[in-house]
Amino acid sequence: MPALLFDLDGTMLHSDPIHEAVFTELWTARGLPVPDGFYMEQVHGRLNVDVFADYLPDEPDPQGLSEWKEAQFRDRLPKPYPATPGLESFLDHAQAQGWQLAVVTNAMRLNAEAMLGAIGLRERFEVIVIGEECAHGKPHPLPYLTAMDLLGETPETCIAFEDSPSGMRAAAASGAYSIGVRSALSDEQLRAVGAQMTIEDFTDPALPEVLARIEGVAA
Repeated sequence: MPALLFDLDGTMLHSDPIHEAVFTELWTARGLPVPDGFYMEQVHGRLNVDVFADYLPDEPDPQGLSEWKEAQFRDRLPKPYPATPGLESFLDHAQAQGWQLAVVTNAMRLNAEAMLGAIGLRERFEVIVIGEECAHGKPHPLPYLTAMDLLGETPETCIAFEDSPSGMRAAAASGAYSIGVRSALSDEQLRAVGAQMTIEDFTDPALPEVLARIEGVAA
């Protein structure tokens, strides 16, 4: 039986503009350049502490700065907030089929809970894997492998949905069938980092065919 593994930011909701605004303020306050595309190139999908290690190597308390940044995100996240088009109906279909669901995210747990609550889907997920609570976050495959272990599934029965380069690398390396969501990157960009196919959102007409094929393999 297939299991569906979802990234959060940019996959289940289009929250990247909020993150980008906070990072822009943070970078500006510390005198770092903020050229067009800096967020997608430097930050998107990565753990904050890894970003800070690259760009703020002298920061005395990177974990504290990460927690401040994410508190800013939560304060600015409107509630309620729209989910990615088609997501709720897609989850309805998956659960009607008895498929298992998990969230696999580099967001801290407080953010994950806030985002799932804002889009009204918290009760759909018993398994939420947090990258910073694993020995390695994305782009390492461990968060996805952890979700598979918790669900009792193998990579062959899992479908992962991702939107960032680091997340897509993690999903692909885990062995799951990896689908890119084109919320910020193009089909070409997502395929270059491991996507086996891409969708505009969860209403994409290509999605049912792929799910039918995966269900056949998993049967």
